[in-house]
Amino acid sequence: MRLRVLLLTLMCVSLALTGRAAQDEQVFKADAELVVLHVNVFNGRSDAVPDLPQNAFTVFEDDRRQEISFFEAGDVPVTVGLIIDNSTSMLSQRGLVVTSTRSFAQSSHPEDEMFAIVFNEHVRRGLPESIDFTTNRLQLEASLQRYPSGGKTAVHDAVIAGLDHLEKGRYQKHVLVVLSDGGDNASQHTEQEMLDRVESSSALIYTVVDPDVFVPSEGNRGLLRKIAKLSGGLAYFPKNERDLVADFTEIAGNIRRGYSIGYVPADKHEHDRPHQVKVMVRVPGRSDLSVRVRNGYTESDSHDAR
Repeated sequence: MRLRVLLLTLMCVSLALTGRAAQDEQVFKADAELVVLHVNVFNGRSDAVPDLPQNAFTVFEDDRRQEISFFEAGDVPVTVGLIIDNSTSMLSQRGLVVTSTRSFAQSSHPEDEMFAIVFNEHVRRGLPESIDFTTNRLQLEASLQRYPSGGKTAVHDAVIAGLDHLEKGRYQKHVLVVLSDGGDNASQHTEQEMLDRVESSSALIYTVVDPDVFVPSEGNRGLLRKIAKLSGGLAYFPKNERDLVADFTEIAGNIRRGYSIGYVPADKHEHDRPHQVKVMVRVPGRSDLSVRVRNGYTESDSHDAR
């Protein structure tokens, strides 16, 4: 789903209900152009902060304050894709990958719709072709082991394929979790093509390096940081196997404690012009809060209306 959302009919959004998460429909008027931002707030210990009210947030676009017209907080289902490196370097790590992703799935919202893309020089969906998403954790786990490890690495292609598949999801919030060393020696798409696709998407992307397979001469940590930063997500560099499992669990928690904020830009937009976005959070008595969100977007006539 593109960051710029042209609402021509109805937009279905998830709403948090007291004590539990549920889905409902909220109707926006035709001809409204809604910019949706996915925001994480962290305290000084780098823990995600939940349960903040809408009035704690202030949004600016191109230095002009915007009126928030859509706000969603709390534990609601999301559409999630796991992008898993399955090249030769991962041959000895399949068990750890399964353990880490199992921890992620178990810590996620039970109604999250999930899919996996397993890649070497080929980019393949792990689920059967007839199934786009699953809420079944065992089915997701099996999808990670559908293809044998080996071959080269096409991380650019895999990230683009993951973003494309997210657009089929029914939930408003989209997330990718990428497990890779960032190196690429087999993609058809260039690095810049992938970064452009990341920037034009509203998806949050979390990147994780397996500490046991990272080789500085072959990997690209800088690229993983860039992908995460562009999307408003985070990059993780665990030092050992225990940290890797803990990081996957933390990512699931951050997703569940995030916020979605929407606004209709106060100024009439020109297509293909970049717009800078800033989100501030203020809570009385709290000076340790920081915000993680993408810092801008570019409108384009080629963006799909969704």
